[in-house]
Amino acid sequence: MDSEIANRLQRGSETLGLALEARQVELLLAYLELLLKWNRAYNLTAVRDPAQMVTRHLLDSLAVAPFLAGRNVIDVGTGAGLPGIPLAILFPGRQFSLLDGNGKKTRFLFQVKTALRLDNMLVHHARVESFRPPQAFDAVLSRAFASLADMAAGCGHLLAPDGCFLAMKGAYPAEELAELASEYTVRAVHTLAVPGLDEQRHLVDMIMTKNGEAR
Repeated sequence: MDSEIANRLQRGSETLGLALEARQVELLLAYLELLLKWNRAYNLTAVRDPAQMVTRHLLDSLAVAPFLAGRNVIDVGTGAGLPGIPLAILFPGRQFSLLDGNGKKTRFLFQVKTALRLDNMLVHHARVESFRPPQAFDAVLSRAFASLADMAAGCGHLLAPDGCFLAMKGAYPAEELAELASEYTVRAVHTLAVPGLDEQRHLVDMIMTKNGEAR
């Protein structure tokens, strides 16, 4: 990976207020190289330019870091490992489960886990509705996986009683917010500023409620 790509990642992370260690930069770039290599055969992402991958994949994923809650997190519909892999690299002390129903994508995820020795990352090949984890998660995270209503309804069984949903969105999802059932409470909609990206990004933080109270 050339120095300009590394510099782009370093500058972007600094703009996000993240102090990446040299080893973390190395791992993020190694992940990017694997993504580029496997993408030729597996079509994991429509983004093929390495510089754009830094912006649209790595920095876009890292932008949610300040709002990530809990130590046990699941990335639902992770695809090529976004945002789960960049966050697992950033937070080695937290456990990340990456869930996807596509076998090609989970094979890629296993390769990344092995090659990068990400001991805090687990890969699950399953559909979300049939996945039954041994313990519930502090945060259920998704990136363009489903509508807020579908995410809440389909992933509720994964959430710990005091856990939260974190849904990454593009433009402010006004219609999706209006369609949420009453048993879900939106705590915040954070505006994300991704360095180098001239597009809207938002993160919806919501919880399940019961009888008007948080579960």
